[in-house]
Amino acid sequence: MKIAILGFGTVGRGVDQIVAGLDGVDVVRILDLPDRCEGPRMTSDYSQILDDPTIEVVLECMGGIEPAHTFICQALEAGKSVVTSNKAVVAAHFAEFAQLAREHGVSLLIEATCGGGIPWIASIEKARRIDAISSISGIMNGTTNFIVDAMIKNDADFAETLSRAQELGYAEADPSADIDGIDVKNKTIIAVNVAFDTLCNPDIPVTGIRNLTKADLDLFADRGLTVKLLGRAVQEDGGYAASVEPVALSERSLEANVPANFNLVSLEGATVGPLKFYGQGAGSLPTGNAMVQDVLDLACGRRPHYDFSRDLVFDPSLLSGDYVFRTTMPAPQDAERYADGAWLVRNIDPVAARALLSDALAQDPASFMAVLSQED
Repeated sequence: MKIAILGFGTVGRGVDQIVAGLDGVDVVRILDLPDRCEGPRMTSDYSQILDDPTIEVVLECMGGIEPAHTFICQALEAGKSVVTSNKAVVAAHFAEFAQLAREHGVSLLIEATCGGGIPWIASIEKARRIDAISSISGIMNGTTNFIVDAMIKNDADFAETLSRAQELGYAEADPSADIDGIDVKNKTIIAVNVAFDTLCNPDIPVTGIRNLTKADLDLFADRGLTVKLLGRAVQEDGGYAASVEPVALSERSLEANVPANFNLVSLEGATVGPLKFYGQGAGSLPTGNAMVQDVLDLACGRRPHYDFSRDLVFDPSLLSGDYVFRTTMPAPQDAERYADGAWLVRNIDPVAARALLSDALAQDPASFMAVLSQED
């Protein structure tokens, strides 16, 4: 099987390294910027890939929305299957890509968009063959998990730990997508689409950890809790809810003990019960591994089918919980004292909680919010 790689950065190089050790798969073209094209496989002209009938699969690992969106559409329209690690573009254009793949008799494979080397999408697809999946959740971003874990272990505050994460290459120079929850939002939307067979609301409530302090972690630790940034979604009785937000979990939970830049994602099915998957959620070789696994599935004849026909209603009340707000603003209505400078608001949904946080941030830009986990 002859394949082409779009983008030769961290993930693209990982794919090339893994494929080099396999029989039956050859990287024959690599698309990159003109000043980086060295060697016979490299090109900056995408038409050389589209017009080559021997290339069966295009692996897109460029990141971002454009030109990735255009390139994926063009590859599918040219009768080439697409494997992608680009969660931003899939979250934004999943239905369009899936429709084009069906129309042109090719496949779209997205394992590498969620969870790096963890076989998360494949596990959701396998579970739902038998079960209705009632919930998905998890730590889906290694950068934020590294930051929280290091803050606790090193008794360090956020800014110092973020700087260290950037030095180690876990965080970008602009870490906004990670620390503001956008990366987890994209992954959560994709997982909801696959798990619940519906198109997820693109405007799910999102709160990151930008304002998390060591004092916040100490406050929760005194109560036997640890904060983690989670993507969460549930479905019930024709409705579903999804959110991204800091969650205060029991320190005995598996999620609370996930170290460094690892991920842990979970699903629950009617007969299989809870399943949890742990591993490297990003990186050159783990993500490259997921992309190459998709290529090998294609070679074996696997053709994933995505069905978004269920018209589920977005109902954030399905994720209602008790929220702690640390802020200098006056206590919200019906709030209870949680600690000095922190308030507890009971039984509100993530949309209402996010609105309360936005009001708090307008008066106190350092305000922070976490929902208390209902699981022990």
